[in-house]
Amino acid sequence: MEKKKIVILGAGESGAGAAVLAKAKGYDVFVSDSGAIKDKYKTIFSENKIAYEEKQHTMEKILQADEVIKSPGIPSKAPVMKKIYEKKIPVSGEIEFASRYTKSKMIGITGTNGKTTTTLLTHHILTKAGLKAGLAGNVGHSLAMMVAQDPRDYYVLELSSFQLDDMKTFKADIAILLNITPDHLDRYPSFENYIDSKFSITRNQTSADAFIYCEDDLVIAENLSQHNISAQPYPFSIKKKTIPGAYLDNNEIIINLKNHQNPTFTMSIHNLSLQGRHNIYNSMAAAVAANILNIRKEVIRDCLSDFRNAEHRLEHFATVHGVDYVNDSKATNVNSTWYALESYHRPVILILGGVDKGNDYSILKDLVCEKVKAIVCLGKDNKKIHKAFKDCVKMIVDVSSADEAVATASGLATKGDVILLSPACASFDLFENYEDRGRQFKRAVKAL
Repeated sequence: MEKKKIVILGAGESGAGAAVLAKAKGYDVFVSDSGAIKDKYKTIFSENKIAYEEKQHTMEKILQADEVIKSPGIPSKAPVMKKIYEKKIPVSGEIEFASRYTKSKMIGITGTNGKTTTTLLTHHILTKAGLKAGLAGNVGHSLAMMVAQDPRDYYVLELSSFQLDDMKTFKADIAILLNITPDHLDRYPSFENYIDSKFSITRNQTSADAFIYCEDDLVIAENLSQHNISAQPYPFSIKKKTIPGAYLDNNEIIINLKNHQNPTFTMSIHNLSLQGRHNIYNSMAAAVAANILNIRKEVIRDCLSDFRNAEHRLEHFATVHGVDYVNDSKATNVNSTWYALESYHRPVILILGGVDKGNDYSILKDLVCEKVKAIVCLGKDNKKIHKAFKDCVKMIVDVSSADEAVATASGLATKGDVILLSPACASFDLFENYEDRGRQFKRAVKAL
């Protein structure tokens, strides 16, 4: 019998993992990437005898596929995808494909902001509790690679809307929806489509599964009833009492998973390692998931108080001459920058800008007027930023490199200030990606 052909589009972390798993499961595998493939992935393909091409898409080969597994970074309207859809070849994502070959528990986490922090925190709790847990999706390793080579009992997955769009049969045993604010509107026809994409994390869930969500998020609250959700709901809120779920009472996080008054778990917000209102939400979500999994209270409490956040996410990098330098390069949308500013109660010099994804800066205006003493614009086209904040910030300066941004910001700063790289934009105009932007920022700070 002829082997089924699988074509994998995109040869990054997820593509390489999908290729290795498909090969292990007996498929005829071909990997195609329109860009250059990193050496580490070429080595993986060679070692596993997987055919690949780079810097091109050979349509003749691609259209012979029985199934295509595409990278989440490839939009559905890309020319290569249009031809695949025309030929009615089934298309999946790496997470969807990997989930067919494991019966392990899946904890899926999505939202416009806070996904990475909540995913890392949840994984930290599970690991410290002694559970064999993998970290995958948008952070950590490829799920498919782990399923193929290093299977775990639990997988904690950070899921972007693009990954959720490529899922049909995937089911989260625990689904977490943190918030929904306008983002990626360059990839979605409307905000409603993006909302539907986020809610699709509940697809295929049954009454035996859990859906943890933020009750205070207006978009989630308004759209809940329009989605047929079968899972047991566990809302969390800092504004009202939610049972079963999590809420705030006198600066104490109270988690109650039963329909009665006795709390399952309590902890003071002053003991959280992650401060700021958005991080109370992130901590609540992770703690509810851990409680559902019956992890011991002491372990959850320890993890919420000793967790260190990811690189590039409100990362306090250095203090030089009494000025704090904070790398929040992962803030690629306006809401992420709003959360960052909301965390500080000292004067901020804000490094802002990059590739604008249709940003509405008016959301930031009140916080910028209140907290920001100068803006350093790091991008090729900063007209929108100047227009948005010219009335409330005296000093707005344009720069074209991380070195220049840090030098300019430190020249404007005085002791006690915070220099915050929180760009609210994608990074592709001046940098490879947000990691490259964050690392260049830290190198420039080090050079001070």
